[in-house]
Amino acid sequence: MLYDHESTMNNDLTARDMWRVFRIMAEFVEGFEALASIGPAVTIFGSARSPRRDPYYKKARLLAALLARKKFAVITGGGPGIMEAANSGAHDAGGVSVGLNISLPHEQHANPYQTIALNHHYFFVRKTMFIKYSHAVVCFPGGYGTMDECFETLTLIQTLKIDPRPVVLIGRDYWQGLIDWLKKTMRNKFHNIGSEDLKLFRLTDDPVEACDMIVQAEEGRCWQPTAPAFSGVNPARQMSPEGTRMGVIPQISGEKIAQSKLPPDLNHHQPKTSGSRTAAKKRLIK
Repeated sequence: MLYDHESTMNNDLTARDMWRVFRIMAEFVEGFEALASIGPAVTIFGSARSPRRDPYYKKARLLAALLARKKFAVITGGGPGIMEAANSGAHDAGGVSVGLNISLPHEQHANPYQTIALNHHYFFVRKTMFIKYSHAVVCFPGGYGTMDECFETLTLIQTLKIDPRPVVLIGRDYWQGLIDWLKKTMRNKFHNIGSEDLKLFRLTDDPVEACDMIVQAEEGRCWQPTAPAFSGVNPARQMSPEGTRMGVIPQISGEKIAQSKLPPDLNHHQPKTSGSRTAAKKRLIK
């Protein structure tokens, strides 16, 4: 209904944006109402392209069943592949199986193993639901979407926007190369992360071990250090209804550091290597 109303306002951008706010609010409200009572949950990310014969499909199904038997709800993106495997495992083990489906320009099929199914238009609302209601996150092999979801979770933990929770990566043959790059390039060469940041996740091939990690964390024995004891008086350190800390509004510094001069004519500025590349192309043509 809100989508149809907005489509009639093509010439009024302000009105379209205002109606978009109501659409966003409606998605948040629907998600909050549907998931508020599911209890402890584990979000499982992974590829939509994994076939049912894939070993990781079978591992995802087993892990979800183990978690369901431990009274965890299982949350996925609701699609095929790893998502279907996890929903299927939780569903068949008698647990709560949540699918957070997303509308995409190309047609996709929601899997039939969801006891709670939500349909999202906005990725950012969907991501909020993934994180707000999860006590742990498991990442199976996947594509850009899985990487996005995995690193956003790690970023929220690293910046203390959410409390520490288990992030478990399944599949050494898939994740080890990335972990090596994080250590050698991101940490050692460019110093963009620290050694503590590499302790935010664990790697395993065993669904049973992954389940044990999550159960131990739920019992207060997580490998992750507990969050700092924040004063309840300081609103910046309190949790918001979205499940993240309010935070402190950044203040713009009045101090400006002297910077090197920019090239005088930016429109005609060429990289130093352009000449050598042109010469190389000419040599190839000859």
